[in-house]
Amino acid sequence: MKKITLTILAVLMAGIAVAQTKAVSILGDSYSTYEDFVTPATNELWYYAKNSEQKTDVKDVRQTWWHQVIKENGWRLAVNNSYSGATISYTGYDGNDYSPRSFNTRMDNLGQPDIIFIFGATNDSWAGSPIGDFKYEGIKKADLYEFRPALAHMLRWMTDRYVNTEIYFILNTELKDEINTSVKTICEHYGVPVITLTEVDKISGHPSVKGMRQIADQVNSFLKSNAK
Repeated sequence: MKKITLTILAVLMAGIAVAQTKAVSILGDSYSTYEDFVTPATNELWYYAKNSEQKTDVKDVRQTWWHQVIKENGWRLAVNNSYSGATISYTGYDGNDYSPRSFNTRMDNLGQPDIIFIFGATNDSWAGSPIGDFKYEGIKKADLYEFRPALAHMLRWMTDRYVNTEIYFILNTELKDEINTSVKTICEHYGVPVITLTEVDKISGHPSVKGMRQIADQVNSFLKSNAK
């Protein structure tokens, strides 16, 4: 009888441990892609498992920034909805309509996470997407083609949809000043912490193995220093 009781207790404790494991989702662009690890699988990639398609020295999903952060914190991956070339606004490269891959279009497909990392604004900066005005109310579809109202719309919706979820915005290095200041201002408005990266080693504008480690270290450091 005692053995059975101990067995039941062990099963219950294991169940509690699983329940306490935080689920992490990523809403990102090329920096967070990896073949066979994005949802939906049709999202365009930058990082591939196949040697013939590799564009940097990153050759294993375990080398990605997000995999390292999740593993080192004892968490689990819920959804990685990252899409290469994605902009937060609807305006992409050469002024093309990027609404199908926009962060605003994909933000409702992140599962049921406890933590969300938004790693974006890089392509808005690189593509020269219109910056727009700071706008927090009455945002219409036409406003989403400009960065500031698009970011405000996304954060407003996500903080309402993913209530009681920890949401962090990761801000890349070497972006336009107006993008950096806009991200910080709008994130502050919605109470979303910004992890501002200071050093990332890159190949063809994308994190190398060293750069991925640098990102993971800076994310971990921020989380540790801002632990509740």
